Amino acid sequence: MAILDFVFPRKCLHCSKEGSYLCDRCVSNLREPLQVCPVCERFSIKGKTHSRCISLSSLNGLLSVWPYRGIVRKALIALKYKFASEIANEVSDNLIKRLSKFSFIDLERPILIPIPLHPLRKNWRGFNQTEIMGKIIAYRFNWRFEPAFLVRKIIITPQTGLGKIERKENIKGVFGINPTRIFGSKYTTLILFDDVWTTGSTLKEAAAVIKEKYQNPVWGLTVAR
Repeated sequence: MAILDFVFPRKCLHCSKEGSYLCDRCVSNLREPLQVCPVCERFSIKGKTHSRCISLSSLNGLLSVWPYRGIVRKALIALKYKFASEIANEVSDNLIKRLSKFSFIDLERPILIPIPLHPLRKNWRGFNQTEIMGKIIAYRFNWRFEPAFLVRKIIITPQTGLGKIERKENIKGVFGINPTRIFGSKYTTLILFDDVWTTGSTLKEAAAVIKEKYQNPVWGLTVAR
């Protein structure tokens, strides 16, 4: 921790106040984003997919906790590109406080599935920030945690910088379902967890892969959008 504090001093990533990477003031200044249908991305109560938009392969809903700006944007960028996994703990703690206000957490023992990295990329980075945060969230709400449910079959060009159509094509065929992972009831809600919803290509592709095999409702949960 001494080395980490030297390389990444515990100062707010937005205002530089000492003590934490995400200070209470900067986090409280972020308003909840408008919740939208994950298919048409128009307003939807509690992020549920509109009846006119739902399909056999689509997400059943989407919940994004913060807008992708300010302190949250800086924290998520630091997680991806500066290898500061300790920041994930603070993001998770703040996210849990905010999630507690949503009826989303009242689901009957859902399964949280973090979006995986390819093993080579995970080894290079040293961790999967989505997996770290997902584990903390699942433990706090007593959700089942399945980090190995989905696998990355191939390494792709990073989605950052790609347009909407390019992202959709880039992510095709990337995910597979781990054949060793088994769950019970078809009524169990599966929650796909990722850090950011940009175009939604990643979560949409993961949901389609799951729904090709299972009939379960699949929701998306992201830190930011």
